[in-house]
This record gives sequence, C-alpha cells and structure tokens, in this order.
Amino acid sequence: MSQYRYGAYSDGPDPLAPPYDAGRAVDELGERVLDGSGVRDALRDLMQRGADGVRGLDDLMRKVQQRRRSLERSGRMDGMLERARDLLDRAVDAEKESLFPDPSDDARFREAQLDALPSQTAPAVRELADYDWRSPEARAAYDELRDMLRREVLDQQFRGMKQALQDPAGSESRQALKDMMSDLNALLEKHQRGEDTAADFANFMDKHGEFFPEKPETIEELLDQLARQAAAMQRMLDSMSPEQRQELSDLMEQALGDLDLASEMGRLNDNLRSMRPDLPWSGRQRLHGDDPLSLGDATEALADLADLDSLSEALGQDYAGASLEDVDEEAVARALGRQAVDDLKRLQEVERELERQGYLTRSGGQVELTAKAIRRIGQTALRRVFASLETGSRGEHDVHDAGAAGELTGTTREWRFGDEQPLDVVKTVSNAVRRRMIETDSPLLRPEDFEIRETERRTRAAVVLLVDQSFSMVMNDTWRTAKTTAMALHALATTQFPLDAVEIIAFANLARRIKPHELPDLDANEVQGTNLQHALMLAGRFLDKHPDAEPVVLVVTDGEPTAHLDRDGEWWFSWPPGPETIALTLAEVDKMTRRGVPLSFFRLGDDPRLAQFLDDVARRNGGRVLAPEGDRLGDYVVSDYLKRRGGRRRSA
Repeated sequence: MSQYRYGAYSDGPDPLAPPYDAGRAVDELGERVLDGSGVRDALRDLMQRGADGVRGLDDLMRKVQQRRRSLERSGRMDGMLERARDLLDRAVDAEKESLFPDPSDDARFREAQLDALPSQTAPAVRELADYDWRSPEARAAYDELRDMLRREVLDQQFRGMKQALQDPAGSESRQALKDMMSDLNALLEKHQRGEDTAADFANFMDKHGEFFPEKPETIEELLDQLARQAAAMQRMLDSMSPEQRQELSDLMEQALGDLDLASEMGRLNDNLRSMRPDLPWSGRQRLHGDDPLSLGDATEALADLADLDSLSEALGQDYAGASLEDVDEEAVARALGRQAVDDLKRLQEVERELERQGYLTRSGGQVELTAKAIRRIGQTALRRVFASLETGSRGEHDVHDAGAAGELTGTTREWRFGDEQPLDVVKTVSNAVRRRMIETDSPLLRPEDFEIRETERRTRAAVVLLVDQSFSMVMNDTWRTAKTTAMALHALATTQFPLDAVEIIAFANLARRIKPHELPDLDANEVQGTNLQHALMLAGRFLDKHPDAEPVVLVVTDGEPTAHLDRDGEWWFSWPPGPETIALTLAEVDKMTRRGVPLSFFRLGDDPRLAQFLDDVARRNGGRVLAPEGDRLGDYVVSDYLKRRGGRRRSA
C-alpha cells in the first residue's frame, strides 16, 4: 500500500482559510479617517502598516531596501575590463620573457612591437589579433582573453548562454549563433507588426531552446528577459567614466566582430528598444562592492536594481488609482522570495474583500467609501464619543433599543447590528426569495435580508450641526475632534433616530452642506474667514423644510465671525471683525430666535473676544454656550443633541 504523510500547507496562504473579515479592516480604516486622514491616504496607510494579523507594505519595502543594499555591495562593474587587462598583461609578459634570451633581430623587433602597444586594452587586443606568438603560455593567455570576451558579451545579453555554449569561436557554434540571432530578430519583428507568432515562437524554442536556459514560455516573456538585460547594459555604460565606457564598448564590438554578430546584435537592440520603450534605457546606477564582477553578473545586478526601483514605486501606492493588483507577483518573488509573495497576496485579499463586501468602490481612478463603510466608521466615531461620556450627572449612554417602544411608524428599514425593533417577517422573507431567484446557490437567509419595523418613541427632530472649517481649527489642533464629532452625530441620528432629519454644514469663508459620503474626506479650509452668517442662513433654510420637527442647532467654532455675504452674494473678509459682519451674523441669529430655535454653541479655545461674543449671542437668542476641552467635544455635542430632542420650544 502507498504511504502518505500529511503536514502543514506551505505553498502560500491557506486555501481553506475563511475570507478575511473586511469589517475589521474598515474599523482600522475608520480610526485613521477619524484621526484626520483622507480616505485614500487612510487606505494607503492601512496597507502600508498592515491590517489585523497581516503584514503591511512597509515590511516589504524594508526587504526591498535590504536587497538593494546587498546588490549595491555585490561587486564592481569594471570586472571584465580588469580581467581583460590581466590576461593581456599575462600574454605580453610571457611573450617578452620568451623573447629575452633570443639575440636575433626578429626578437628585438617583436619586443619593440610589444612595447609600442597602445595603453588602452581594446586597441592593444586588436593589434595583437594577427601577432604570431612564440610563447605557448602567451598564446594560451591571449586565446583565453578572446574567448572570455566572446562569452561575456553573449552572457550579458543572453543570461546563462556562456554555460550553454561549449565553444563560441567554433565554426558550428558561430553558425548556430548567427542562425539563432537571425531567427530571433525575424520573430520579434513579426510580433511587432501585430501578426500571430504563437506557432513561430514554439518553433523557435524547439530549434534554439538550448540558448535560453531560463526556458521562457511565451514570446512576451522572452522579450521581457532580453530587453531587461539590454537596458541594464546601457545603464551600466552610462554609469562608467568616459574612458571605461569607450574601452568596454570597443571590447564588446571586437568580440561581436569575431563572432560575426555585430549587425544582428545592433538589430536586436533596436528591436528591443522599440518594443519595450517603458524600460529605463538610460540613467546612472552604481555598484560599490570590492569584488570585480563579470559583465553578465554586473548587468544582472543592475537589472535587479531596476526591478527593485519599479517594485518600490508599485509598493509605495503613491499615485492616482493605485491598487495592490498593480504589483507584479513575479517581480516580488524574483526580488524577495516566496514568503513576500504570500504577504502581498494577503494584503491583496484584504483590498479585494473591502470591495467585495461592499465597503470600498473605485470610480474614475479614485477610491471612495460606500454608504455601508461610512455608517460603520460613524459607529466607530460614536463609540469614541460614548467612551468619554460621564456615567454620573449626564446620564446618557449608548442605547440599542432606541425607538423600540411606542407607535409603529408604518415604515421599515434594513436591520443593523444592535437593533431591537420588531422584525418585519413578510419583508424579510420577500427579500430572501427575491435574492435566491438570482443567486440560486446562496444561503436561505442572509443578514441583509432582514428588515425591522420602525417605531417612534421620541419626537422627530431636525438637526443641524454647524462645524467651523477655518484653518485655525487645524492650527489649534481641534479639527480632528470636530470631524469625529460630525461623523458621530450623523451616525447617532441615522441609526438611533432614523426619522430625524440631519444636516451637516461646514463653514469657513463660505458655508456649504456636507453630504454623508463626503464626511470621511472632509478637511479644513486653508482660506481665511469664519462665515457664521452664511452657515446660519443655510441652517435656517433646512429647518424651514421641516416645520413639524423639533429643531436642534449645534454650532462648533473656535473663532469670531470674520466673513459675511454681501448683497451680491460675494463673500467679504475682515479682521478684526467689522461692524457689518457682526450685524449680518446677528440678523441670522435673530431669525433663529423668531423660529423658536435656541442655539447651542460649543466654544473651542480660550479666546476672550470669542467668549464674550458667544455669551452675548446666547443671551440674545436664549441658547447656551459650552466650553468643552478638545477631546470632550463629541461628548458635549452628542449629549446636548439627546437632551434637546425632548420637546419643542416656541417663542411667543
């Protein structure tokens, strides 16, 4: 009987593991958004630092930098030049040593000929091409030099070819090389014209496969390998001194001339450049090691460095529409190994699950949170606020049964975690039946099928939160708390009191209504101005649309009004606040008073002028002023909202 042994799965992430809980990632994303990041920056930060139990891109980037430093210290680029010079000197010295005992004129002539050789390696090698060596040791060293040049030049373009070729200078090998080069160029040019080359590639590999030890499986893979090496060779030439560049170019040209491949190699480089113009064909890269590298090893090191640069850019995700799907897994495996690929796949799974589970969407290259994600982040904001609520005198707490008692409103809504309202069985079953007509293999019931019957226990309210968006909120380090407060209030009103009408208005030099999907990316305004007049004007219009609702107006600000709208609708800024700005702002306050709406001001900072202004406005309006510390703002706003919903107040 066959014997089987079982062990832990080691070829990547566990294929039987349950899908990643994207909700946890959204919670981490929400914490970053509430700390002031935009959605795109928060997602990038999440991917860089890693999600729960998943290593992030920062770990991969550190590995990339370690690999880069290792490559840069791997050796020197001028290894072939040094090796060629050593062999040339060995040949010349051995020849002179054999000539020295000979008293003939021919020996003296030869010595003079050797003494007159150019100091540069390439011209000296060329001049000695037809020299009739007397010393067997000298001839062997010179032949080794010529053979080394041929092999190195081939190896830098066709990685691994020097192992595949037994004798590059032999007539059979030379003809095989010429045939391969001719067929290769013909294949690439046909592919460049857009013709079908699948069969041609298969025939080419059957005929010339021994020249390509890496065994590319497609013509694109072959093209990538060749272009990668050719581009690295050009960058190496760019990185050398002019003298080194000229000497290496001459030696390579001489080696290709010996093989009768100069024209085909030039044709190949032209084809590769035109077919892969996206590769870095120019630029300077340095290797700082002590050991001399062969030409093939040096170009491979430079090619690896270019791969690492490209990989760093992809892992950085610092461009519009960035996605982890852009990262080439093969490049990761080649540069960092299999474990790094597994880490990348886990992060890609997190990103895919965020989209699949309906938390994230991409539109026009931009990352956006869905309404589902915004609700969840709002709950995170709400938890932050309730975590700081005092348990004593305030008496407010997070209640999940809000609205569970009282009259049915006749409306239903999707069930959310924590709801205790009665279940609408008919709607729930209908939702499940309709879904299973489309998804025949899905479960009988899913959480999204459930609907609850709305009840009304408290008076319906129209709630307006006016948030100062001026740049001073950033300067005073209060903007993050204000943003968290806005999201928490919106989440509280829409989940605990779904019949309430809620409006968020941000104001700086101008005021504007903020839609729920804009809240995560809401940021402070860098334009000067605190236009409370315009904000109150928009708030009044909103309240007028809901005349039967309990009006609740909450204002968060850290500065006096310094801007207003003139009769033409243009905004005007003045510091210190001008009489017209104050008068127009108070006019809007008086309109709120006539509507019977007491204003709740939440004063941030300790500016005495602001304190005096808000105290005067509160007395004029019948409202009140609270001065919470920055981290208690949400506590005060939410508590005030819950208290103010109690009963409608109207002025006579």
